[in-house]
Amino acid sequence: MKQLFLSLALALSATAFAQVLEVQSVTPLQLKDAGRSVVTGISPKGDYVLLSDAQLNGLARYDLATGRISVISQARSAGLNATISPDGASVAFREDSFKEGLRYTDVSVHTFATGATKQLLRGARNVNAVSLQGNTAVTIANGEAKKMALEGKAVKNAAPVAAIVNRQLVLTVNGKSEIISPLGTDRSYLWPSVSPSGHHICFYVAGTGCFISDLKGKIVARLGKLRAAKWLNSTTVVGMNDTDDGHVVTASAIVAATIDGKSQVLTDASLKAMYPYPAAAGKMIVFTTDEGDNYIINIK
Repeated sequence: MKQLFLSLALALSATAFAQVLEVQSVTPLQLKDAGRSVVTGISPKGDYVLLSDAQLNGLARYDLATGRISVISQARSAGLNATISPDGASVAFREDSFKEGLRYTDVSVHTFATGATKQLLRGARNVNAVSLQGNTAVTIANGEAKKMALEGKAVKNAAPVAAIVNRQLVLTVNGKSEIISPLGTDRSYLWPSVSPSGHHICFYVAGTGCFISDLKGKIVARLGKLRAAKWLNSTTVVGMNDTDDGHVVTASAIVAATIDGKSQVLTDASLKAMYPYPAAAGKMIVFTTDEGDNYIINIK
């Protein structure tokens, strides 16, 4: 595995725009379990990452301080869109099965403190999104929202949840779902997420680029080719700018961009850096490479 320390000077020289983040270093993430080598998420505090195998089967928690691995699930597709709660105390994951050529999905949530796992959905078709909010889970399947209390009573007013339903951008607020698709319904939308403040949505339009809108669908920022973007905080997203020759990825960099139009490349050309997962505390970003290695960007 390559060793890379990215200085502030390099981070600044790699962008034609203003500085967004102060990068302290980019360091390899040494994993002790080669069977689970794909990072599929990082906790809000940056104290653990989620791991799956190369096919996103199975799910485990890897504590960054101790290197301890705790198996969460052995389920098929458990690492696909695994969702960590805002406090890092639990994670929602899926288990896919096939019958007569059709895919069915169970969705469960695992609580780390108790080790308990609770099923949210069983045998669902087309799971669009899962959101964990305190003691409440919001699931969207076939475009229909369902709210469930993990313990006690569910929150009265759940935070907005963005999802892709039949290629369209759908926003669910307090159980009511509405297509907002800001660039029209003749486009295909990808990678939607609501900002931590709950005021904006980041999404990608196939063949066009990445955008940020308000909850009504009004575009507030055009971020260009920034794929698989996720919120670092309520004003900044991180994604990847990748190129290919039609067969393989030829280059890819992790880029941070803000609502007010600033942009900064965080990695250099020595790595094909892909699929970033930022910690909500804003101090770490984990990403993988085309060779299957994982790195952490440490932010000052």
